[in-house]
Amino acid sequence: MEPIVQVSLDLTNIEEAVEVAKVAVESGVDWIEAGTPLLLAEGLHAVKRLRAEFPEHPIVADLKTMDGGYLEAEMMAKAGATHVVVMGVAHPATIRAVIKAAREFNIKVMGDIMAAPDKVECAKMLEANGVDYIIVHTGFDERGEAPEKSPYDDLEPVVNAVSIPVQAVGGLSLDQAAEMPKHGAPLVVVGAPLVIDNKEFKPSTNCQELKETLTNLVNKVKASKVG
Repeated sequence: MEPIVQVSLDLTNIEEAVEVAKVAVESGVDWIEAGTPLLLAEGLHAVKRLRAEFPEHPIVADLKTMDGGYLEAEMMAKAGATHVVVMGVAHPATIRAVIKAAREFNIKVMGDIMAAPDKVECAKMLEANGVDYIIVHTGFDERGEAPEKSPYDDLEPVVNAVSIPVQAVGGLSLDQAAEMPKHGAPLVVVGAPLVIDNKEFKPSTNCQELKETLTNLVNKVKASKVG
C-alpha cells in the first residue's frame, strides 16, 4: 500500500484535540486517531465530534480492546470510527468478536502486539484471525522503565512474518517515523512527540510550527518507497 500518515490525538480535551486535528488535516495528514487518553476522557463523544468535524477522513479509535470486543467495536463504528484497535494479548474470542463486529459494521481492525511474549507469533495469530493491520507497539510505561526499548526491536521480523500492512508506534522521533515505510511499515503515526511534555498530555502551543512540522513529515513520508 502507499504510505499513510496518521495523527494520534493523545490529548484529554476534545476542543484541543479538534484544533490539533485541523492543523494536521491542513498539513496533509490522512488518518485521524482518537488516542486512548482522549477516549478515556471524552468517550464516544470524541469520535462523534471528530466525525462531524472531518466527515471524509478515516478515524481510528484506539480502544486497546481486551474484552467485550463486539460491543466496543459496534459502539465506535456507530459513533463514526472507521478503524478500531484490539490487543493481541486479548483472548482469541475477543479478537474474533471485534472482527465479527467490524465486518458487520464495515470498519477495519488494527491488532496491537504490545506486551505479547512472542511478537511474531502474536502478529501471525492476529492475521490468521482476520485483522486488517498490525501495530508493532512499544508501550509508554515500558519505555519509561527501559528507554532503550523501541519498535525497531521487533519490526523487521514482524514485517517478514505477515502479509498485511504494519504500523510502528512508541517513542519514535519524527525522523524515525518518516523512515518507517522504508522498513516495511507504511502506516506512519505521529502524536506523542508533538503533544506530550514529560508526562503531561497537552497540545503544541504554536500552530504554525506544528503545521510546518507535520507538512514536512507528510512530504517525507509520501516521497518514501515502501520497503
